[in-house]
Amino acid sequence: MGTFNKGASTNVLHIIADILFGCVAVLVASIIYYLKKGFMISNSYIVTCIMILLVFILSNKESRMYNVTTFFYVDRIIRFITKSFLITTGVTTSLLFYVGRANINIFFYTTFLIIFYFSMIFSTFLARFLVRKMGISGPRTLLIGVIEDYQTFERYLGKSNFLMKIMGYVSIHSIDVDERYLSNVENLEKVIHYMGIDQVYIMNRNYENFDIQRYINLCMDIGVTVRIILDTYQNDSAQSYVSCVGTYPVLTYHRVSLNNSSKFLKRMIDVIGSISGIILSSPFMVIAAVAIKIDSKGPILFKQIRVGQNGRKFEMYKFRSMCIDAERKKKELMGRNEMEGKFMFKMHDDPRITKVGKFIRKTSIDELPQFFNVLKGDMSLVGTRPPTLDEVKHYERNHWRRMSIKPGITGMWQVSGRSTITDFKDIVELDTEYIDQWSVITDFRIMLKTIIRLIVPKDAC
Repeated sequence: MGTFNKGASTNVLHIIADILFGCVAVLVASIIYYLKKGFMISNSYIVTCIMILLVFILSNKESRMYNVTTFFYVDRIIRFITKSFLITTGVTTSLLFYVGRANINIFFYTTFLIIFYFSMIFSTFLARFLVRKMGISGPRTLLIGVIEDYQTFERYLGKSNFLMKIMGYVSIHSIDVDERYLSNVENLEKVIHYMGIDQVYIMNRNYENFDIQRYINLCMDIGVTVRIILDTYQNDSAQSYVSCVGTYPVLTYHRVSLNNSSKFLKRMIDVIGSISGIILSSPFMVIAAVAIKIDSKGPILFKQIRVGQNGRKFEMYKFRSMCIDAERKKKELMGRNEMEGKFMFKMHDDPRITKVGKFIRKTSIDELPQFFNVLKGDMSLVGTRPPTLDEVKHYERNHWRRMSIKPGITGMWQVSGRSTITDFKDIVELDTEYIDQWSVITDFRIMLKTIIRLIVPKDAC
């Protein structure tokens, strides 16, 4: 796959908090300096403060302060911050006053360092508070093991900065009466789909007649990350890396290239892009809404339950381009489906499409409301096509890997001649190719191709 998870254990939120509060420290120190001296600081002072912040962040990273596996004990955290602060102060003071002979005001420099130190302590505890107290959750996680493993693992998570939402556990052999017990491991695939699981932890390998490789392959087939306690197993098509949770060494297999940093970056692009898209397309959406209302009876928006990342269900928005009983008529038209198999439905000259519907489909105006899905977090600007509930019923195991990321408004399939592709297998290959080779550049390239196709439509339908 060629994409490595170097930042898989990095607490991005903590780094961002330190940067923001470092800037706040510069601002507060500048205000105090102005009130004391009566004039503003020069740009060289700001450059100095930025240098101090960068050295501090590098020192923190070196001491594993930004590692999500580091246990959050108050005395330990304050000791780490103090150590990084002293290193930063020593390095910057030496460079400024002994090597560079900088002409910087001692009052401002000292004031900034004091404020900066307490700001870094505050930002660390604030980042912890946001994660633990404000409902910021990570990947939906399923544990394979027993209740004792579950309880120990949950206790370790409480001490670390791991973002993880544990949905429950499945057992290897026995049936458990605990409320967190979901099922036996034989029903693992059903539980993953039903609960919308993102990752699976295999807590204990020491069970008789437990074919662990079988369940690794199962998860790899459907695109769900597997993390294994204390062993080394091989899967040729998956990337792997080692981390730890408390005293548990963990070996992770994955086939999704997006680590935590990549997911954060992709989400930021989605938020900025969706807000921009809503603002820029609002005149077209207003005109489309009026035209749809005049053209035919029924609601302006078509809302349909679609299947998103790892089986999560969400309500997708589109401008209504069909008659109000389109779903009923679809069953009658299945014999004219141009797609091979039952995985998707598409046909030219669909009689269910209204007059206005033909235009908004041809211009893709019908998909503009999906910007709101992206803003909500159900979809991404670029991803895979979100299937319907009926389509997913016919999925085979390997088809689920295309669902291992958020669905998108556009994607590899849409810019690769979608009307000429009739084999669902080809669509799956395009989607998995996108997942395996994801990068910011790839997303922007697909978005650019999508815009070009909107301006010069070829095969939109």
